[in-house]
Amino acid sequence: MKYEKYIKSVLEKEEIFLDDTFYYCCDIFTENLLSYSKTHNITRLRTPLAIEESIIDSIYPVKFLSEIKSILDIGTGAGFPGLILSFAMRKSKIFLIEPISKRTAFLHLIKSKCDLQNVTIINKRVEEIEKFRVDLITSRAVTDTKVLLELGKPFSKKETFFLFYKGEEVTKEIPDDVEYKIFKRDKRRYLLTYLSA
Repeated sequence: MKYEKYIKSVLEKEEIFLDDTFYYCCDIFTENLLSYSKTHNITRLRTPLAIEESIIDSIYPVKFLSEIKSILDIGTGAGFPGLILSFAMRKSKIFLIEPISKRTAFLHLIKSKCDLQNVTIINKRVEEIEKFRVDLITSRAVTDTKVLLELGKPFSKKETFFLFYKGEEVTKEIPDDVEYKIFKRDKRRYLLTYLSA
Protein backbone atom coordinates (compact mmCIF):
# COMPACT_ATOMS: atom_id res chain seq x y z
CA MET A 1 0.00 0.00 0.00
CA LYS A 2 1.33 3.37 -1.06
CA TYR A 3 0.09 5.85 1.56
CA GLU A 4 -0.54 3.74 4.62
CA LYS A 5 2.95 3.64 6.19
CA TYR A 6 3.02 7.22 7.53
CA ILE A 7 -0.55 7.04 8.90
CA LYS A 8 0.17 3.75 10.65
CA SER A 9 3.43 4.98 12.21
CA VAL A 10 1.74 8.09 13.66
CA LEU A 11 -1.30 6.24 14.98
CA GLU A 12 0.73 3.44 16.58
CA LYS A 13 2.89 6.05 18.38
CA GLU A 14 -0.42 7.31 19.80
CA GLU A 15 -1.22 3.68 20.80
CA ILE A 16 -4.03 3.45 18.25
CA PHE A 17 -3.92 0.02 16.63
CA LEU A 18 -6.21 -0.63 13.69
CA ASP A 19 -6.54 -3.57 11.34
CA ASP A 20 -5.37 -3.86 7.74
CA THR A 21 -8.85 -3.09 6.39
CA PHE A 22 -8.62 0.42 7.81
CA TYR A 23 -5.29 1.07 6.13
CA TYR A 24 -6.47 -0.47 2.86
CA CYS A 25 -9.39 2.01 2.83
CA CYS A 26 -7.06 4.91 3.70
CA ASP A 27 -4.98 4.00 0.67
CA ILE A 28 -8.00 3.85 -1.65
CA PHE A 29 -9.35 7.09 -0.19
CA THR A 30 -6.08 9.03 -0.59
CA GLU A 31 -5.44 7.81 -4.13
CA ASN A 32 -8.98 8.57 -5.28
CA LEU A 33 -9.18 11.95 -3.55
CA LEU A 34 -5.96 13.05 -5.25
CA SER A 35 -7.24 12.06 -8.69
CA TYR A 36 -10.81 13.28 -8.09
CA SER A 37 -9.54 16.68 -6.96
CA LYS A 38 -7.84 17.26 -10.31
CA THR A 39 -11.25 17.69 -11.96
CA HIS A 40 -13.64 18.38 -9.05
CA ASN A 41 -13.03 20.98 -6.36
CA ILE A 42 -14.28 19.03 -3.32
CA THR A 43 -11.43 19.76 -0.89
CA ARG A 44 -8.51 22.14 -0.55
CA LEU A 45 -6.23 19.20 0.31
CA ARG A 46 -3.97 18.69 -2.69
CA THR A 47 -1.04 16.58 -1.46
CA PRO A 48 -0.77 13.04 -0.04
CA LEU A 49 0.64 14.41 3.23
CA ALA A 50 -2.23 16.89 3.71
CA ILE A 51 -4.76 14.10 3.17
CA GLU A 52 -2.88 11.73 5.47
CA GLU A 53 -2.78 14.37 8.23
CA SER A 54 -6.56 14.86 7.89
CA ILE A 55 -7.09 11.10 8.09
CA ILE A 56 -5.06 10.97 11.32
CA ASP A 57 -6.98 13.95 12.69
CA SER A 58 -10.32 12.31 11.82
CA ILE A 59 -9.55 8.90 13.32
CA TYR A 60 -7.76 10.06 16.49
CA PRO A 61 -10.95 10.06 18.65
CA VAL A 62 -11.12 6.23 18.53
CA LYS A 63 -8.46 6.57 21.24
CA PHE A 64 -11.06 7.83 23.72
CA LEU A 65 -14.44 6.76 22.28
CA SER A 66 -16.15 3.64 23.50
CA GLU A 67 -18.18 1.39 21.18
CA ILE A 68 -20.90 3.39 19.42
CA LYS A 69 -23.91 1.97 17.59
CA SER A 70 -24.76 4.98 15.41
CA ILE A 71 -23.06 8.19 14.28
CA LEU A 72 -24.30 11.24 12.39
CA ASP A 73 -21.67 13.43 10.69
CA ILE A 74 -22.89 16.95 9.88
CA GLY A 75 -21.24 18.40 6.77
CA THR A 76 -18.98 15.49 5.86
CA GLY A 77 -17.40 17.23 2.88
CA ALA A 78 -14.87 14.89 1.27
CA GLY A 79 -15.26 12.44 4.16
CA PHE A 80 -13.75 14.03 7.26
CA PRO A 81 -14.38 12.75 9.86
CA GLY A 82 -17.37 10.46 9.27
CA LEU A 83 -16.15 8.43 6.30
CA ILE A 84 -12.73 7.93 7.90
CA LEU A 85 -14.36 6.79 11.16
CA SER A 86 -16.42 4.29 9.15
CA PHE A 87 -13.21 2.58 7.92
CA ALA A 88 -12.44 1.55 11.51
CA MET A 89 -15.92 1.37 13.07
CA ARG A 90 -17.51 -1.28 10.86
CA LYS A 91 -20.09 -2.25 13.48
CA SER A 92 -21.40 1.32 13.79
CA LYS A 93 -24.13 2.67 11.52
CA ILE A 94 -22.73 5.91 10.13
CA PHE A 95 -24.82 8.61 8.45
CA LEU A 96 -22.91 11.11 6.34
CA ILE A 97 -24.77 14.39 5.73
CA GLU A 98 -23.44 16.45 2.81
CA PRO A 99 -25.52 18.84 0.67
CA ILE A 100 -23.05 19.26 -2.22
CA SER A 101 -23.62 16.62 -4.92
CA LYS A 102 -20.06 16.40 -6.27
CA ARG A 103 -18.89 15.58 -2.74
CA THR A 104 -21.57 12.93 -2.19
CA ALA A 105 -20.61 11.38 -5.56
CA PHE A 106 -17.07 10.96 -4.18
CA LEU A 107 -18.40 9.54 -0.90
CA HIS A 108 -20.44 6.96 -2.85
CA LEU A 109 -17.34 6.03 -4.84
CA ILE A 110 -15.33 5.30 -1.67
CA LYS A 111 -18.29 3.54 -0.04
CA SER A 112 -18.42 1.18 -3.02
CA LYS A 113 -14.64 0.62 -3.32
CA CYS A 114 -14.27 -0.09 0.43
CA ASP A 115 -17.53 -2.08 0.75
CA LEU A 116 -18.78 0.18 3.55
CA GLN A 117 -22.13 -1.46 4.21
CA ASN A 118 -22.40 0.45 7.50
CA VAL A 119 -22.52 3.85 5.72
CA THR A 120 -25.58 5.84 4.59
CA ILE A 121 -24.93 8.99 2.52
CA ILE A 122 -27.59 11.72 2.59
CA ASN A 123 -27.31 14.46 -0.04
CA LYS A 124 -29.20 17.19 1.85
CA ARG A 125 -28.67 19.96 4.37
CA VAL A 126 -29.04 18.63 7.90
CA GLU A 127 -32.03 20.95 8.48
CA GLU A 128 -33.93 19.21 5.62
CA ILE A 129 -33.59 15.65 6.85
CA GLU A 130 -36.36 13.65 8.48
CA LYS A 131 -35.20 13.28 12.06
CA PHE A 132 -33.91 10.05 13.60
CA ARG A 133 -31.89 9.40 16.77
CA VAL A 134 -28.22 8.49 16.99
CA ASP A 135 -25.66 7.83 19.73
CA LEU A 136 -22.96 10.25 18.53
CA ILE A 137 -23.17 13.45 16.48
CA THR A 138 -19.93 14.75 15.02
CA SER A 139 -18.66 17.54 12.80
CA ARG A 140 -15.31 18.91 11.68
CA ALA A 141 -14.80 22.56 10.72
CA VAL A 142 -18.43 23.31 9.81
CA THR A 143 -19.61 26.05 12.14
CA ASP A 144 -19.72 27.39 15.71
CA THR A 145 -20.26 24.92 18.58
CA LYS A 146 -23.54 26.51 19.68
CA VAL A 147 -24.95 26.24 16.13
CA LEU A 148 -23.79 22.62 15.84
CA LEU A 149 -25.52 21.73 19.10
CA GLU A 150 -28.75 23.24 17.76
CA LEU A 151 -28.42 21.43 14.43
CA GLY A 152 -27.76 18.13 16.19
CA LYS A 153 -30.41 18.47 18.90
CA PRO A 154 -33.29 16.95 16.84
CA PHE A 155 -31.14 13.82 16.26
CA SER A 156 -30.14 13.41 19.89
CA LYS A 157 -31.54 11.42 22.77
CA LYS A 158 -30.67 11.50 26.45
CA GLU A 159 -27.49 9.43 25.99
CA THR A 160 -26.25 11.11 22.78
CA PHE A 161 -22.78 12.59 22.78
CA PHE A 162 -21.45 15.32 20.50
CA LEU A 163 -17.89 15.21 19.17
CA PHE A 164 -16.68 18.39 17.48
CA TYR A 165 -13.24 18.88 15.92
CA LYS A 166 -12.15 22.35 17.00
CA GLY A 167 -9.16 24.65 17.35
CA GLU A 168 -7.37 26.11 20.36
CA GLU A 169 -10.06 28.77 20.96
CA VAL A 170 -12.84 26.21 21.41
CA THR A 171 -13.66 27.17 25.01
CA LYS A 172 -14.86 30.60 23.82
CA GLU A 173 -17.61 28.87 21.79
CA ILE A 174 -19.02 26.59 24.47
CA PRO A 175 -22.32 27.68 26.07
CA ASP A 176 -22.09 28.17 29.85
CA ASP A 177 -24.61 25.43 30.69
CA VAL A 178 -22.84 22.68 28.73
CA GLU A 179 -20.69 20.02 30.40
CA TYR A 180 -17.75 18.90 28.32
CA LYS A 181 -14.35 17.27 28.05
CA ILE A 182 -11.57 18.41 25.74
CA PHE A 183 -8.93 16.05 24.34
CA LYS A 184 -5.83 17.69 22.86
CA ARG A 185 -3.58 16.70 19.97
CA ASP A 186 -1.19 19.37 18.68
CA LYS A 187 -3.41 22.39 17.87
CA ARG A 188 -6.54 20.26 17.54
CA ARG A 189 -9.12 20.24 20.34
CA TYR A 190 -11.64 17.39 20.33
CA LEU A 191 -14.69 18.62 22.18
CA LEU A 192 -16.85 15.86 23.67
CA THR A 193 -20.13 16.98 25.20
CA TYR A 194 -23.83 16.21 25.52
CA LEU A 195 -27.06 18.14 25.96
CA SER A 196 -28.39 17.93 29.48
CA ALA A 197 -32.12 17.26 29.71
